[in-house]
Amino acid sequence: VDLVESGGGLVQAGGSLRLSCVVTMRTFSEATMTWFRQTPENERELVALISRHSGYTYYGDYVKGRFTISRDNVKNTVYLQMNSLEPEDTGLYYCAADTTGSISYNPRTYNYWGQGTQVTVSS
Repeated sequence: VDLVESGGGLVQAGGSLRLSCVVTMRTFSEATMTWFRQTPENERELVALISRHSGYTYYGDYVKGRFTISRDNVKNTVYLQMNSLEPEDTGLYYCAADTTGSISYNPRTYNYWGQGTQVTVSS
């Protein structure tokens, strides 16, 4: 299983970015997919989660209304559309897969991770 994120970069406050995560996994459609970001305290906080067939999504309070998670089970890809970016959104963003398909907000339950993509928002 391999997860490869892309789409990060430097953007001014108020701008937008679209992150992508391509997943090499035969059973991608059965996995819960989630974006996390690294905090300054070196913890991984949940940004957005999407269930196996996109029937359920969940967002961290600080991104509600600004970010949208989606997935394409044909392309084995999960996306994170990030609008109205703020300097506080700066960080390393990771894509993670829970192949059991369960809904979990705890990063410790995710068994596969990408290498991360850096998002930097300037003021």
